[in-house]
Amino acid sequence: MEGGSELSPQAGQIVKKLRVRVRAIEVVREARSLSKRFRELSRESGGALDLPGFAQTRHGALIPLPRLYSIVDPSLLPGTADLFAFVAELASGGCTLLQYRNKTGQARMMVEHTRTLRTRLGESVTLVMNDRADLCLAAGFDGVHVGQDDLSPGSVRRIIGADRLLGVSTHNPEQLQDADLTSADYLAIGPVFVTSSKLNPDPVLGLEGVRRARALTRKPLVAIGGITRANAASVIAAGADSVAVISDLLRDPRKSAEEFFRILR
Repeated sequence: MEGGSELSPQAGQIVKKLRVRVRAIEVVREARSLSKRFRELSRESGGALDLPGFAQTRHGALIPLPRLYSIVDPSLLPGTADLFAFVAELASGGCTLLQYRNKTGQARMMVEHTRTLRTRLGESVTLVMNDRADLCLAAGFDGVHVGQDDLSPGSVRRIIGADRLLGVSTHNPEQLQDADLTSADYLAIGPVFVTSSKLNPDPVLGLEGVRRARALTRKPLVAIGGITRANAASVIAAGADSVAVISDLLRDPRKSAEEFFRILR
């Protein structure tokens, strides 16, 4: 630097992370601007426009589904500090959508976790709550994702309103067709491969299951279950708009996320 000393390696890393965060915020703002223009064009065309890879809420807001849909499960991390550090690394690695999935935590602890995540990440990351529509509202999250044994999509929609994101997990063509008729903004299909993230997983669908799901819906499609950097590209090629990942992000999350995005360009 002219007239001063060079940045230390530690300061250089901080500057790099700040640049990544600023770029993420710029991307979100650009997406919202494009969303507004899309709504205008959609109204002009009678609502006939369709944009693959974007979830469109009932009020016309567009939320881009990134190729990598990161899922964070606190039970897989040693403690609360590790959770926040893990999420910060994912954001630094380029993740702009994150689902908080906590099947065993108490509601008070979950609210503390999620409110802190909302504060720390700001608008740079779209935050989705797994299962709990009430905690989505309490934490100021952007959406809810529900499974087949949770509240119905219609019930969740009545709780969260029209402007928040709603995703639904499905595990076979019949469930996907039923979910396609609901107000869900995007659908998830899986497990695509063998997975260890669930105690009692549904039958593996394989890539053919993704292809069949793609043929049954025009809504954004998220594939989940056993997806790693080694097989993610084949899942996208089969028709998924995004891949949901848990386990393959746990080790060195920033580097892992960056590698996913390079693979899925």
